[in-house]
Amino acid sequence: MTSTSSASSPSSSASSASSASSTSSPASSAAYGELRAELAALTTEAFRPELAEIDQLPTLEIARIMNGEDQSVPFAVAAQLPSIAAAIDGAAERMALGGRLVYAGAGTAGRLGVLDASECPPTFNTDPAEVVGLIAGGPAAMVNAVEGAEDSGELAVADLAALELTAHDTVVGVSASGRTPYAIGAVEHARSVGALTVGLSCNADSALGAAAHHRIEIVVGPELITGSTRLKAGTAQKLVLNMISTITMIRLGKTYGNLMVDVRASNEKLRARSRHIVALATGASDEAIERALAATEGEVKDAILTILAGVDAQTARELLAKNGGHLRSALQSSPPPSSPADV
Repeated sequence: MTSTSSASSPSSSASSASSASSTSSPASSAAYGELRAELAALTTEAFRPELAEIDQLPTLEIARIMNGEDQSVPFAVAAQLPSIAAAIDGAAERMALGGRLVYAGAGTAGRLGVLDASECPPTFNTDPAEVVGLIAGGPAAMVNAVEGAEDSGELAVADLAALELTAHDTVVGVSASGRTPYAIGAVEHARSVGALTVGLSCNADSALGAAAHHRIEIVVGPELITGSTRLKAGTAQKLVLNMISTITMIRLGKTYGNLMVDVRASNEKLRARSRHIVALATGASDEAIERALAATEGEVKDAILTILAGVDAQTARELLAKNGGHLRSALQSSPPPSSPADV
């Protein structure tokens, strides 16, 4: 719990520190020593002596070094593509049966999961409950650290219990270190109820990976700033989360080719984009596109089907429903149009 006490004077702070030091038990000192040794063994926590004087370099040189570090991340992700693909296929299969995709993490990892989940409704027209991001400490932890939250596996269990997790769901534990209790607790609980589990970390042979059905370990190496896993590790996690959500949605028929045919046109930019998507998919005239979107109440996928299959809006809805929302399958199963589409 975050302290709300007022600021103290330097002397009182020193006194408090001295008091805390004098009351530290050998057991607690040993525990911290054990934890320090554990962290020191992690690739993401390793110290790089060659960068020990980076603060003395010109800004441009620091930027060049950092840019060079970032270029290694996609190669580390590429090494794990088979594992990523297997996890995606499993998640898509369960989501097709009504399951949900749930990310669970603490700190930067949790924020990245929440970010990815929040982008799915406007991009793929998913219900906010279909892709969920859980962060240790709750919504407040998105902008302020919640002390101790990441150390609680029980908190993860409670957060997942509130979602009434089922065997159709997929839970992705996200942790750069691969040792975060919140992420591990989430995966272990999810597995106990029969849900599919994925462990996404940036260290090999992680406890998180061992707890999950699918182990994805993107080893990006030590950070520019020692232990600052919002850098390369964070970039790697973002790239993998992009793949998980995007390719899962492709498998679920949320795209037609590389077009976002399930886009939710909630603002002027997206309404313009929806018309552009219909034009790219059909080659229809502006007038035909406007008629189709008006008839389908702005549903891009339905509008494309009315134009390409020459059917009315109600038939388009029925065809999509019969084909699980897959536009390509609906087109293949639609009756031949009685007359050429109006383009």
